[in-house]
Amino acid sequence: MSTALGIDVGGSGIKAALVDLDRGEFIGDRVRVDTPQPATPDAIVAATAELVVPFQHDGPIGVGFPSPIVGGVTTMAANIDPQWVGARADDLFTAALGAPVAVINDADAAGIAEATYGAAKDVQGVVILLTLGTGIGSALIHNGVLVPNTEMGHIQVRGKDAEHRAAASVRENHDLSWHKWADHLSEVINVIDRLFWPDLVLLGGGVSRKADKFVPFLDVRPPVRAATLENAAGIVGAATAAAARR
Repeated sequence: MSTALGIDVGGSGIKAALVDLDRGEFIGDRVRVDTPQPATPDAIVAATAELVVPFQHDGPIGVGFPSPIVGGVTTMAANIDPQWVGARADDLFTAALGAPVAVINDADAAGIAEATYGAAKDVQGVVILLTLGTGIGSALIHNGVLVPNTEMGHIQVRGKDAEHRAAASVRENHDLSWHKWADHLSEVINVIDRLFWPDLVLLGGGVSRKADKFVPFLDVRPPVRAATLENAAGIVGAATAAAARR
């Protein structure tokens, strides 16, 4: 059995699990710690190193991180400390964990998981995954191959970032009905559609478990489905990406 350790760094929590790469499933339980505040590079790297000690893992390690990653460097800091801008994330995690670590954007990790094991597997053409949570992350996949570091959550929709109109947090914070939130999400998907003309749109994040409550109300051109790996996608995709770099 081929395995890798996947880690998902988020604004509120850092999660890790050992992944069976043959099946795209966790081996044993996922573990979690709260993201330290302030979420500086030193604090996050130290918390991650402590989190993974019980796994005693000496194979590939992948980290999904909430920033575009260019050459192992984090370029933005949406829900983490600004000190991450320009940080050499690959090197920082590798030094702390004592093994080579592959760091990729967290939504890209989810996209890799869906393309390898989930709803985008064997789908030809353009697939866009939108992860709906505090913000909106995105992954662009063409014929099964990831095009990294898209940031569709920051596309402007009537003068606002798309994620400020249709993230899952918007529905919760403004107490929107599922139908009303679907109107907001439709508007965002339609703007993205006019730019990329996807053959399929997948919706991920925790809210994807309730897809039946809002997907039927979407008024958009491309087919829309719920992502299948839900909140496991980031960990599974990070592990998959790390194994592929070996």
